[in-house]
Amino acid sequence: MNIIEVCNSNKKRILTGLALILVAGITAFLDSFFVTWAILGVAYMVGFYEAMKLFKQKDDKLYVYAVAVWLSAFFYPHPTDLIFIVLIVAVAMMAHKKEVNFKKLAPFFYPSISMLFLLTLYESFGMSVLVWLVVIVALTDTAAYFVGKSMGKTKFSPTSPNKTWEGVIGGVIIASIVGGFVGSFYYPFWFALVTSFFVSASSIWGDLFESYLKREAGVKDSGGVFPGHGGLLDRLDGYLFGVVVMVVILRGFH
Repeated sequence: MNIIEVCNSNKKRILTGLALILVAGITAFLDSFFVTWAILGVAYMVGFYEAMKLFKQKDDKLYVYAVAVWLSAFFYPHPTDLIFIVLIVAVAMMAHKKEVNFKKLAPFFYPSISMLFLLTLYESFGMSVLVWLVVIVALTDTAAYFVGKSMGKTKFSPTSPNKTWEGVIGGVIIASIVGGFVGSFYYPFWFALVTSFFVSASSIWGDLFESYLKREAGVKDSGGVFPGHGGLLDRLDGYLFGVVVMVVILRGFH
């Protein structure tokens, strides 16, 4: 299948992707903490709802904790620290009631931790680095898709039968090189290249983890909010792993 055929067969997916790029572009142009916090907050609530369904959790009190976390993140200078407070409070309340159920904590590991890392990336390193992350992950996903469709033959993982090693390698190489050039505006090229490689590779496994969760839950998509793309977690899966790796690397070597 050539590139033109791939595009023609995925018009809805491409149009939705362009709409998401437009929203991301406006957010980047405004470069406002409040706007970024609000948009990420909406994404977090939708993602949390989808995660609740994937993990088959029905305790509505968990939404209250999630909202409290995000509201607190607006004022607290280290958003990633907040998740530990939530987990401690949740476990303490479970122990107090003698009703410990660690499965209820799953949505606070995924996607809560990663969403707080996204906000931290923006708050600590600025919009330009958040855009850098978007470039890396988006290119990894797009390049892997088109390379895989056009020349993929070797299956990558039984968790995601449609992925191929050719697509994965092609996506990571392209995203690493382009990401290296983009990141070189802020960091030395070698550092930007290495960072882009690890972020790109981790985004592949973020996508794979989401595929695993959907297979375990017996669903095709995490939701239906984006035509042609499925749910919000289907769109953010690569970022949810990639952002953690990027923040850790930048914090350690910045």
